[in-house]
Parts: sequence; C-alpha cells; structure tokens
Amino acid sequence: MRASRRSNLFPGLARAMPTTSVFAPAKINLTLHVTGQRSDGYHLLDSLVAFAPVGDTLDIAPGPGMGRGLTLTVSGPEAAGVPVDDSNLVCKAAVLAGRSDLALYLHKSLPAASGIGGGSSDAAAVLRGLGAMPDPQAVMRLGADVAMCLTPHPQRVQGIGEQLTPAQLPPLPALLVNPRVEVATPAVFKALPVKTNTPMPAQLPDFAGVTDCIDWLATQRNDLQAPAIALAPEIGAVLEALTVLPTCRLARMSGSGATCFALFETEREMQNAQTHLRRTHADWWIAGGWLGDQSLKARPMSHD
Repeated sequence: MRASRRSNLFPGLARAMPTTSVFAPAKINLTLHVTGQRSDGYHLLDSLVAFAPVGDTLDIAPGPGMGRGLTLTVSGPEAAGVPVDDSNLVCKAAVLAGRSDLALYLHKSLPAASGIGGGSSDAAAVLRGLGAMPDPQAVMRLGADVAMCLTPHPQRVQGIGEQLTPAQLPPLPALLVNPRVEVATPAVFKALPVKTNTPMPAQLPDFAGVTDCIDWLATQRNDLQAPAIALAPEIGAVLEALTVLPTCRLARMSGSGATCFALFETEREMQNAQTHLRRTHADWWIAGGWLGDQSLKARPMSHD
C-alpha cells in the first residue's frame, strides 16, 4: 500500500512515516469436526482450513510518543462497532510482541463475528508485521484461531487449534456469503448436542484437482452448522440460496457462522453466481475468489 493511498484511508497518517502494511486474509473452515471436549471446557476439533484473497489490511507505524502508548484507528466498510481500545486483538498482539508505542491503522473489510477469523487474522497480521514469534502457548491465549492465521496456507487444524499440519489443496473457486447476522461462538458450541463426533480420516487424500477435492469435502462435515442455524435461521436461508445455484458443487457454513461458502468448478461459474446473488440479495455481504494459500499476499510490506 503506497503512502498516498494510506493517507486516503487514514487521513491522520503522515506521508513520511515509515509504515509496514500487512494483509489479513479471511480464514475458511472447509470442514469442522468437533471430536471431544476437555475438562477445562475447550472443545477438540479436526478441521481443514484454507484462506481467501479477501481480508482486512493493517498498517503499523511508529507511535505518537509522549506516553500515549498504542493507538488504534479503524476504518473501512466493516468498521462499525469494532473496538479501538486494548480489548481489540490487534492491540493485544502488539503487547504480546513487546511493542507499546505503535500507531495501528486497521481497514476492516470482513464482517465481525462471522466465522472467518477476522479478528484472529488481524492479530496474526500484527505479529507477522512486527516479525514477532511469541511462545505458542502465548499465541493461543490470544485465541484458538490466531496460530493458524500466522501462516495463511491450507492446513489441518487439530486439538484446540494448536496442532497444525500443512495440507495440499487445489485452489478452489468460492463465494463467501454472510447474511449480516452475528453469531456468538460460545452459544453455538453450547447448542451442539453431541461433543464427541468422528474426526476426518487419519490420512487426507491426494487430490487430483478441483472436482476430486470438492467430491471429498462433500463427504465431510461442519458439526456446528446445525446448531448455528437453530440460533440464526438466516444461515439456513443463505445455504439454501447457495445450494440452488445451478453450478454450485458444495455449500457449507464456515467456523461457527454466520458466513457460508459455495464451491464451484471454475472461476467463471463463481463469478456468474456472484453477479446473480448480488442482484437478488443486495443486503448480504458477498465476496468471491480462490480459496487456498495466501502466504505471499500476506507478507509484510514496508514503505517509507
């Protein structure tokens, strides 16, 4: 992000200020199997995760000094209601990295509480941007999704989010759709009637291509989908709208909701479906792109 563009997004950011810009991609749970619950209440998961080319953008600049400590400015289409104090994971990540005098500028494009790891990806972007590699246990204290967002490439996530194994997936053309409802993750887990469900196979398949991958994903699950729909029926309406798209191969909810995704064979099919949905559901948040590895796009970029 060039200095002039930063100034347009954040008028208070001086052009001459050295800045690091970091992209924070959306995290998509292609599968989410809840396999148990520990005595401390944490749920055990087995999930296949990929990342989207849509996300938030974070600018990290030297702080204002004079003892003001961290400052956070939030703008963008999804900025409403985002906290700008030390309760924000962005600020908590900076403190974890040992930085107490920074000016942080967050451009929010991802809806809040939507099951695509927006806040966790933002926190991971701070750590990447500062070149910080804190103790894994400390990272987990920021949130179970932060560790996987540090390295935004396809991976299998197990345990409570601390067991990460790289996965090989073909890029998947996808639509992401959120019906503009927020779903509280604890409430969804509480509504899940069975906590000990089967995991994914011990060995994931070697996928020959997009069709092969989608066919296999269709045999897996998101165990939180049904309880989330019970709490927010709007999720069911999104899944129904996606399922009836002529070229949709698979529709499923991501994470604990309310964002859902639809997978397609080709980019053209995805784009046509996106055009249709934006015409028929202008009130929904809709984004399209290839799910997969966003590591290159998420690399920090320094600017003078």
